[in-house]
Amino acid sequence: MITRNYETLYIIRPDVGEEQLEQTISQFRTFLEEQGATKLKVQNRGKRRFAYPIKKLREGYYILMTYTAPGTAIAPLERAMRLNENILRFMTIVLEEETETEDAEEENPVLARA
Repeated sequence: MITRNYETLYIIRPDVGEEQLEQTISQFRTFLEEQGATKLKVQNRGKRRFAYPIKKLREGYYILMTYTAPGTAIAPLERAMRLNENILRFMTIVLEEETETEDAEEENPVLARA
């Protein structure tokens, strides 16, 4: 099974309690571990103000997860987030391999000086 590096950012409603916030974060962490994710890192970015209202709310808790998982784990994760009432928005992206970006910087030293 092919695994890739992913990054998922999701926003939790600001009116949830501290206990429910931690419960929601651990729920998705456990969900990914059950789907076979490894190298899982979860960062609570804290409560931030939105540029525009989302579902009539002006702020929310930003949670960032980076992990390595099979591609089949993403659709069930996003479906679970869509069905969770505490999640306002979410986005998952595929991260490039770290070695590729390092090689690209070394190949173009002229661009670095400009």
